[in-house]
This record gives sequence, structure tokens and C-alpha cells, in this order.
Amino acid sequence: MTVPSTSIVRATWLALLAPKRLVPILVVCIPLVVTQAAFSREPLATPLGIVMCLAFIALAPVSYRVLFPDGLDLSNGAVRIVLYSLVGAGIVLSLGVGVPKLLHMRATFLTDRSSLAVIIAMFLVGGWGLGRDVGFEQRLTRLLAEKERAQLLSLRAHLDPHFLFNTLNAIAEWCRIDGVVAEAAVLKLSQMLRTVLSGVKEPLWPLEQELELVRMLFDLHLLRDKELFELVLEVPSPVPAVKVPPMSVLTLAENAVKHGPAKGFRGRIFVSIVEASGTVTIAIENPGPYGGPRAGSDGLPTLERQLHLATNGAASLSIAAAGPDRTRAQLIFPTSKVTPA
Repeated sequence: MTVPSTSIVRATWLALLAPKRLVPILVVCIPLVVTQAAFSREPLATPLGIVMCLAFIALAPVSYRVLFPDGLDLSNGAVRIVLYSLVGAGIVLSLGVGVPKLLHMRATFLTDRSSLAVIIAMFLVGGWGLGRDVGFEQRLTRLLAEKERAQLLSLRAHLDPHFLFNTLNAIAEWCRIDGVVAEAAVLKLSQMLRTVLSGVKEPLWPLEQELELVRMLFDLHLLRDKELFELVLEVPSPVPAVKVPPMSVLTLAENAVKHGPAKGFRGRIFVSIVEASGTVTIAIENPGPYGGPRAGSDGLPTLERQLHLATNGAASLSIAAAGPDRTRAQLIFPTSKVTPA
């Protein structure tokens, strides 16, 4: 997403005030001004040197960032590169040639022809280096913010408030009529919450651990209503040694209950895991017709983004009808090691 130019200018100037950038800038600019004063006989040489340095600080990184808000792209940025070069040369020549002529100044160290060529190169390279550094830092900040938001959305999607509230209400009722069941439910819910909170920080974890979390979810639902659905697990032993994004299968398990038995479509929920041809396929099938993607839903879009980031696009997700009155969600992971994006 392209940021408005006004925001880029303001953000770049503020970023240049950071000591890690301001100190190196001063280390370069101060010797230039001192040299300009020492090797020039013109009284206005020192003010001109200061103005040229200030122009570089204020305009060079900003010019680069305005022209390349998403970073330097050589594949389609030739025109912008030429424009950036013209802007840099124009600013330097305006100050190094135009201003001295206008003020009838004598030649100075920085306005010599050979010096101007070096200064133009310094303007372009320095602007590119500082602008790129600021851009990288701000993009990283945005990515970290997006990661935090994705984690919060993921956590919200994986801990359905209605499910939690209903479970807690059921536990309160069991406390009065069946303390043993209430205790079992509290322990299972606390174990599930601990697992979710630890797993949401990891990009990948073992499928066996994910499957255990899914079982806890189904157990809690069945504790509340033993007739809600019949769970059928078709899982090989041992569970395939593949790593998956935490709570990825859990999201599909929650959807299976939410859009199936919880809406009155009673029947079997099938969970199957099949390893073949270098992939592991995890499928969850539930009663209830497939209604297609819901507008404004955060759960599945967040899961798709999580899968892409955690497996560098190697995993895939599909949801479709499995007959007239059943829905099938499927995740496919490669058995080879994947590197998070």
C-alpha cells in the first residue's frame, strides 16, 4: 500500500533526527563545511556550505522515498530513477551554480566543477542510502504491527467468545449438580487455554500437538452436550511428523461445530489425516450444507494469511460441499521442511 507523500515527507524528516542517522550525517557534513571555509576566500562560502548540507538532509532522502515509496524496483522504475537523478542534479546545481551567480560569489571549494560532480553523486547515493534505511525501518514497523494484529485476530478466532461463555456457564451449572464433571471441564479448559496462548507465538509446531488441541475442543463441546455430534477420528499412529501453524486445524474444527451441530445439523464429524506423495492432508467434514465464504469474516482470511506466512506459500486450504448436506474443509502440508516467509 502506497503511503501519501505528505506522510512520507514528515515521517522521513522525523526518522532523520534519530541519533543513529543524525550522527553519521553530521560526521559527513561538518567536515565538508569546515573544508569549504578553509579552502575558499569567499565570505559567503561557509553559509553556502551549510545551506547545501541542509538541502541534502531535507531533500535527498525525501526525494528517494517519494519516488520509491515501496523501495527501489529496477524492473519498472527506470523513469523514476532518471527523475530522481534529475532532481538531485537540479538541487545541487541550483545551489552550487545558480546561487553563486545570483549573489556574484567567487569560486569556492564546493562549487568547483569537479567538486559539484562529487556532490551530485553524494546527494544521490546518500539520499538512496538514508531513504532506503528509513523505508526499511518503517515497513518493518508496519509488518510488526500487522503481525500483532494477525495474532490478536488469530487468538480471537481460535477462542470463540460464545463457546467460552457457554462452557463457563455449563461449568457453573455442573458445580451445583456434578462436581466431578465440572472439575474435569475446568482442567480441560485451562489446559486448552495454556496451549493456545503458548502456541500463538510460534510460527510452526508439531501436528500431534495441534491434534491434541483439536481433541480438547471437541471434548469440551461434548461435555456440554453429549448428543451434539458423534466424533470419528481417522488418524494414523504415529501421527505424521509434520509441522503446522498453531491453531490452523483448530480453526477448522471450531467452524465445523459452529456451522454444523451448533446450528442444528446433527450427525458425525469426521477428522482424517492422510500422508501420501510427499504431503499430509488433514480433512474435517461436518454435517450442514456449505454456504460459501461469509462477507466480513476474519477467521478464514486470517488462517489463509497465517498459512502463507508460516509455510512460505507451501500449504493450501480448501473448503467445499461434500454432498448436499455436508461440508469438507481440507488442509494440505508438504512433508518436507518449510521455512516461514
